[in-house]
Amino acid sequence: MFRFITETYHRLIESLTLSQVRYLYPSFNLRNRLTGLIGPRGVGKTTLLLQYIKNELYKEGKCFYFSADLVYFQQTTLLAFVSNLHLVEGYQIIFIDEIHKYHGWNQELKNLYDAFPALKIVFSGSSMLDLIEGSHDLSRRAKMYRLHGLSFREYLNFTEDLNLKAIPFQEVLEDTTASLSQLKGIDRMLPHFDEYLKKGYYPFVFEDPHSYYEKMSRIIDKTVFEDIANFYNLKTPNLQYFKRLLTYLASIPPGDLNMHNLAKNLGIDHKTVEHYVTILASVGLIREIRPFEGGNSGLRKPSKILLNNTNLIHTMEQYLGQQPTKGMERELFFIQSLQNADVEVFHSKQADYRTRHAVFEIGGKNKTRDQLKGLKEPSYLVKDDILHALKGEIPLFLLGFLY
Repeated sequence: MFRFITETYHRLIESLTLSQVRYLYPSFNLRNRLTGLIGPRGVGKTTLLLQYIKNELYKEGKCFYFSADLVYFQQTTLLAFVSNLHLVEGYQIIFIDEIHKYHGWNQELKNLYDAFPALKIVFSGSSMLDLIEGSHDLSRRAKMYRLHGLSFREYLNFTEDLNLKAIPFQEVLEDTTASLSQLKGIDRMLPHFDEYLKKGYYPFVFEDPHSYYEKMSRIIDKTVFEDIANFYNLKTPNLQYFKRLLTYLASIPPGDLNMHNLAKNLGIDHKTVEHYVTILASVGLIREIRPFEGGNSGLRKPSKILLNNTNLIHTMEQYLGQQPTKGMERELFFIQSLQNADVEVFHSKQADYRTRHAVFEIGGKNKTRDQLKGLKEPSYLVKDDILHALKGEIPLFLLGFLY
């Protein structure tokens, strides 16, 4: 079995291409003895780890990679296997993929960390919830990295073999013209953007675009019926509420939703709905946008709840048989782009959304500034279907260059 695991590792490395890497790659490093890579299913964590190994470590022959979901680990412990790799085989850096699939992983990882001070361990897992909740003993020891789905910038780099750089949020706000300068000469920008909104967030789109939504549906099912089910020991009838919740979210505009009507629609109590929403947000299937207003008025105003990304809306369309609204799609792209770039964003009574220092109204190319009149804060129209912007306007697609 050890030979099979070794041959699998080398085969994976040798079949890998290095033409493009993800946004997280340049900052990913192994300075810590314990390094974690977390993120939702399907965003490319395994590929990032393998590319890092091939590019930075493989020639030295001092590292080893394996996945913890192998059937082999039903008859042996992670502790025994890694100990052997280090003490007998002489490996100094061990990469453990899908670690949350191994029962009791956090305790054994802690034991390995304490027992072998010369060993570096890198672990990854698809369930954000499992890894964050389960790593309470490891949180002080591990350096954690989070990987999101592809940005529009990355999607263009992959599809067109380009080397477009990320644009800081402040630069987008201060000088849209300068931000757009590196994009000159890219043909069909808006058609590319439209395709990205439908099928561009998850890297497996490049394997086979025709089976994309089928794979997306499998990701939803595996996240609900494996990751959530195993971590919370929930039975199938309870898990059906998660699917219903996702379907409901895909069918109505974000502003029409709150915990009360969500509970009423699902036929379960308010507290259970809140718990389920927290779980779905943790595993990367939905997003929660809090109100900007502080104090009692902020507490009374409900959070907005949306699906995690625009591709999920189009996947859920398969279940609903209805086209998602353009407004919902635009708002979700705006939010996913800012949040994934670590820009804090809130919903607000002043306009559609805001950050700490600026206000944003989102719409199509004919959207006017009427709702932004009289505001003291810097305010911007974020417009879809435009390539160039007037003062105080931002092309929607440009926010896909923030990471």
